[in-house]
Amino acid sequence: MAAGRLAAGGRRAVNDDGYGAEGSGAAAGGPVRVVIADDERLVRTGLRVVIDAEPDLTVVGEAADGAEVVPLVRALRPDVVLMDVRMPGIDGIRATEQLVSGMAEPPRILVVTTFEHDDHVYDALRAGAAGFLLKRARAEEMVQAVRLIARGDSLLFPAAVRDLALRYAAPTARASRPAPDRGPIGRLTGREGEVLRLMAAGLSNGEIAARLVLSQETVKTHVGGVLAKLGARDRTQAVIAAYESGFVLPG
Repeated sequence: MAAGRLAAGGRRAVNDDGYGAEGSGAAAGGPVRVVIADDERLVRTGLRVVIDAEPDLTVVGEAADGAEVVPLVRALRPDVVLMDVRMPGIDGIRATEQLVSGMAEPPRILVVTTFEHDDHVYDALRAGAAGFLLKRARAEEMVQAVRLIARGDSLLFPAAVRDLALRYAAPTARASRPAPDRGPIGRLTGREGEVLRLMAAGLSNGEIAARLVLSQETVKTHVGGVLAKLGARDRTQAVIAAYESGFVLPG
């Protein structure tokens, strides 16, 4: 799990990826604003109770499906969306795609799912979700995940993502993917490639710095370079690109 830091003040929070994380609530020093999208009322109610119990978090809206959540998010501009992937009408994958591609500053999207080895989870991550969490997660895990996502970190579980990549990305990638030394991956420097492999293993910037005997600022610069060259919003997207290109092999 990436370990970032929250800026003490001002309008911009600096995250572990080397990018700024702006949000209508969190970046301005107010509570993190959350929208919950799930077709089960009891699930929405339970999540609201957990989140609203925290002084630095607040639920500003709820949606029962993806068709509702897209206009709701555009109107409310929350910092984080808790997104169920399996919903009637427009599912969480399409809703994520629409939010990420259709907004200049989309919210951070945290997929909340029943099963971690669900192809819908992998598709949501590919669509731009910053991470996922199981619905059976403890309350303290849920609120910590929201805080991490809000400040620009990626909620990445390396073993789970490797398993998903092995099951859903690897078969098609073997048949059609370009050679790892071509395309965006091929533009990485040797050091950036090392950093990407360690990102895929789930190491934080501090852990990467210790492994490569570099300063954390230098690692942050390399991580930012990786994201820029791959056109990735965050570490999750970069890791998926590494698996699907064959640069990092799952398993």
